[in-house]
Amino acid sequence: MNSPPPKRILLVTGLSGAGKSTALRTLEDFGWEVVDNLPLSLLSHLLSTPPATGSGTAGRPLAIGIDTRTRDFDAAHVVQQIESLTSDGDYPIDLLFLDCAGSELLRRYSETRRRHPLAPDRPATDGIADERALMQPLRAHADYVIDTTDTDAPALQAQIRQRFTSAGAAPTLHVMSFGFARGLPRNADNVFDMRFLDNPHWDRTLRPMTGLDKEVVDYIARDPAYPQAMEQMETLLFTFVPRYEAAGKSYVTIAFGCTGGRHRSVHVAERMASRLRAAGFSPTVEHRDLASRPRDGVEDNGPAR
Repeated sequence: MNSPPPKRILLVTGLSGAGKSTALRTLEDFGWEVVDNLPLSLLSHLLSTPPATGSGTAGRPLAIGIDTRTRDFDAAHVVQQIESLTSDGDYPIDLLFLDCAGSELLRRYSETRRRHPLAPDRPATDGIADERALMQPLRAHADYVIDTTDTDAPALQAQIRQRFTSAGAAPTLHVMSFGFARGLPRNADNVFDMRFLDNPHWDRTLRPMTGLDKEVVDYIARDPAYPQAMEQMETLLFTFVPRYEAAGKSYVTIAFGCTGGRHRSVHVAERMASRLRAAGFSPTVEHRDLASRPRDGVEDNGPAR
């Protein structure tokens, strides 16, 4: 059974030290299947081979890294292969070339103490010049050229995201509640401490309930600090979540904690998740300690009663 071709195929090449590895890592972070330094004789075989069952790569865009270190590298032959594969329209192949001024490449090699792949026993300037000449057919044929002379790695990542990933792709948001008495969550990007709010645990009627119950929500909302605190936290959320998105962060975990993780943090996590959904995001919600047993000894450690 023939496998459908990738939605998009991008050959990533350029001068050594110009940022090919950074470009490939960025594409991989955004869901591209990435293959680096594939022998060119295997290119057609790769494109015609279906992905493994359950691998999740079917239909994903494919990025293939090639450079002068690639076995059987020949720039003119690469151009011929691209033209041959695209002539019948079966494979939507684009070519990205990463360029850089020789002086900047020399500085990068000097700082990292790496040897140029074409000049392991000669000055790096010789290797840079030789490689530029070898790569000229690919640069002339490129659909996209990015000059990284004045571009650091974060700026290059931003350019790759802008050109080759879905514009405005929202990060995967995870909102959680937890109890400080049972430890901080390991992977939280932002932690908000709700222990300044009045604690429903000390109301015997509310103690067995949770932040999912209306009676507990009403109790928490009566705290004089509640309205302003919620408003300010919502302002913060709507400030930094879009910034995470612009920076290309794939996963964001926002954690709300109280002493036991059953009342205040649960309600606030639910409220913030609701606000995020109303703003067009799709957060998942986890209440880590919701099922824990209420205990006075645990709650005594909280600053608010």
